[in-house]
Amino acid sequence: MSQRLQPAPDRIEITSPYDGRVVGRVQPASADAILAAVRRAHAAQVEFAFSTPAQRRDLLDALAAAIAGEAESLAQLICAEVGKTIAEARNEVRRAQNTLRLSGDAATFLDGEVLHCGIVAGGANRQAVITYEPTGVVGAITPFNYPLNLLCHKLGPAIAAGNAVVAKPSPKAPLAAQRLAELAMESGFPPGLFQVVHGAAAEAIALARAPIDLLSFTGGPAAGLALKNAAGLVRCLMELGGNDPLFVMPDADLPSAIATAIAQRYEIAGQSCAAVKKLYLHADIHDAMLDALVEAAKAIRHGDPLDPAIQMGPVIDTQSAAQVRTRIEAATASGARLLVGGTGQGAMLAPSVLADVPPDSDLFAQETFGPVISVRRFTDVGAAIAEVNAGAHGLQAGVFSNDHAVLKRFSRELRVGGVMINEGPDFRAEHVPFGGIKGSGLGREGVRIALREMSETKVVID
Repeated sequence: MSQRLQPAPDRIEITSPYDGRVVGRVQPASADAILAAVRRAHAAQVEFAFSTPAQRRDLLDALAAAIAGEAESLAQLICAEVGKTIAEARNEVRRAQNTLRLSGDAATFLDGEVLHCGIVAGGANRQAVITYEPTGVVGAITPFNYPLNLLCHKLGPAIAAGNAVVAKPSPKAPLAAQRLAELAMESGFPPGLFQVVHGAAAEAIALARAPIDLLSFTGGPAAGLALKNAAGLVRCLMELGGNDPLFVMPDADLPSAIATAIAQRYEIAGQSCAAVKKLYLHADIHDAMLDALVEAAKAIRHGDPLDPAIQMGPVIDTQSAAQVRTRIEAATASGARLLVGGTGQGAMLAPSVLADVPPDSDLFAQETFGPVISVRRFTDVGAAIAEVNAGAHGLQAGVFSNDHAVLKRFSRELRVGGVMINEGPDFRAEHVPFGGIKGSGLGREGVRIALREMSETKVVID
């Protein structure tokens, strides 16, 4: 079913999730303006396609240096528009620089190969030269939770492969993306090679329908499906979130497991796609770890994200907070035990822990973007794995154990894109493939593999 594009408002006003103050405004793009941006990108890309890997690396290194030059102001901007703590925002700015530099390095290793054709009849004295060419114009649609680094995860590999980029950031947090585009121009990017357009769902659909050559999207599965349908036969790379488990076995390093669960669930107030959302505790250590987990959650300092002493800020808006509260209430009504948290006003939510959460409750069965740890007791590894595999998502998982056979079983049987050993599911290195299966997406991000995903394979047989 086609979607009618609604007229854009005159301005999009961005407010702080913490105190509601206006932190910026952007102009939404009309469908015609989006089409014009894509056409400019095509014109810029025609010439840029013949740039050398060294030239592409220089551009990306220059942009990384420009980010470094105003790292603190970018961190303050991210803190204001997203509500993540200033420490979290500074870390994102650091990671964004790393993503761009790794992309530049990877550009020099976009290697092809030569295959002899003598394996088939008539192939003697022929060889196939396989190379990688730019795809063209990449449409990049990004979410609010990592407004700078997730855009760099699309921009860096795209530029490294010789493409142009038209990006549409989340209307909830578009300011860092806008500044990145300005820094790119100041760093020597050719006009039209990297552009940012603004808007909400209608503008995202308009970009997907425009004559782009590849669509890279990070967001929810419903939006992903709508964009995929709008894009038609255009190749799509999609990271659609996760409902990620962490398993803790009896032989695990419990203090490390507790610290990981706390850090990876309450970071960005629980709004990370690979955060620890479902915590499976083996019955032998369930009570002891649960008690320690509750005490650690109580110690989390939450409040003004600009305060360096604060460890957790608000969720992105009051509607999101209300949804989390509704899920907590429904889970407790179905038998879950609320051990800490569940309170808050506006977009602020207290760090929460619930035990004995029913597996069919929305809090547990669906991805919940908020600071809530849902705990399940288990004894049978196979049954716990089966419960996770029955879910709609398959992004990442974490396992704490020192038993090689147990770790091997989790690694082989979990239907997810990544298994982290003695680590939480939210661990990510910028150059390593990242993505999931089932409802968690299509394709992979991560600098090295994304470079190939954003390239076309060409074969010349001579």
